[in-house]
Amino acid sequence: MQYRPFGSTGFQVSALGFGAMRLPLRSAGAGEIDEPQAIDMIRLAIEGGVNYVDTAYGYHEGRSEVIVGRALQDGYRKQVKLATKLPSWRVKGAGDFDRFLGEQLRRLGTDRIDYYLLHCLDSTSWPRLQKLGILDRAERALRDRRIGALGFSFHDALPLFKSIVDAYPWTLCQIQYNYLDVGFQAGRAGLAYAAARGLPVVVMEPLRGGQLAQSPPAAVAAIWAQAGTQMSPVERALQWLWNQPEVTTVLSGMSTLQQVKVNLASAERARPHSLSESEQALYVAAKAALDGLEPAPCTRCGYCMPCPNGVDIPRAFALYNEAIAYGDLPETRRAYRQLVENGGTAAKCERCGECEPKCPQKVPVGEWMEKVKERFR
Repeated sequence: MQYRPFGSTGFQVSALGFGAMRLPLRSAGAGEIDEPQAIDMIRLAIEGGVNYVDTAYGYHEGRSEVIVGRALQDGYRKQVKLATKLPSWRVKGAGDFDRFLGEQLRRLGTDRIDYYLLHCLDSTSWPRLQKLGILDRAERALRDRRIGALGFSFHDALPLFKSIVDAYPWTLCQIQYNYLDVGFQAGRAGLAYAAARGLPVVVMEPLRGGQLAQSPPAAVAAIWAQAGTQMSPVERALQWLWNQPEVTTVLSGMSTLQQVKVNLASAERARPHSLSESEQALYVAAKAALDGLEPAPCTRCGYCMPCPNGVDIPRAFALYNEAIAYGDLPETRRAYRQLVENGGTAAKCERCGECEPKCPQKVPVGEWMEKVKERFR
């Protein structure tokens, strides 16, 4: 495992962090985590050198924090920095800060959360949290050591990101970043802005919800074939991030033991300035090709769920993008038929709008569901 300075805190963080948003499931329900496998995965990652574990109040319908807490028993808690997040969209009054934090401490089975983040800040939640005095509540939690440091995760435009960075002496920030999202939300400019101010940058969605883990379409594969060093799609995406010294650690939402093993091996090679100029140029070319192939900007985070009409929104988007990028493969059509059988297709969308304010990517879900229905009719 390679390690990087976590700002000026003195902590050396593993290049790979464990993101507990996509733990293995026993069934289709997001809260139905395969607990034994999830615990084995988290512990294997820690044994392999991972020392940063990230979860949040709402992940897996609230079960992620519980499973992470159990995985960190038996001495594992002492080996990691633990991060979780305040569900900003559910905060209605100042007292909610302490209520949620208390619940999270109990779920995680700890008396202290090392890094506590205000989750998913945007142009709606950030002003509201400021008005409610949430930063004052956070300061109290810092003083009484319920939390060790305060940060934020972000899903909005670059100017707002810069203003939030400058608004408070944060210890860390978390942004969505990958080689497709260099100009999206905070993007590369936000990464540079935060790093220039000494702020550690934790990267989420390095594989864009699994999109960059797939075998690429033929046009993109032809671009990667020009690379001097051949890599798997996953390693290629991770190494692009680790090549940048401004990236502090990269969270991977792993779902199998094999994925943990593969990512641990990749993290052994996580060094800044490791890609040549010609290799970096291939990423630019691949992004241009992929941008034209997979139009729906969904990362499958699941924040939009559950849909009141039963639509499996992330799955519908994933199959739509597959159909566009890879052609109407029989497997894609078959998977959509299964979605029909389960009652979760785009045809159930009534454009009620309930999901759209919850989407970090600001996707007009109703409009896109019309396109999904047209594609699979």
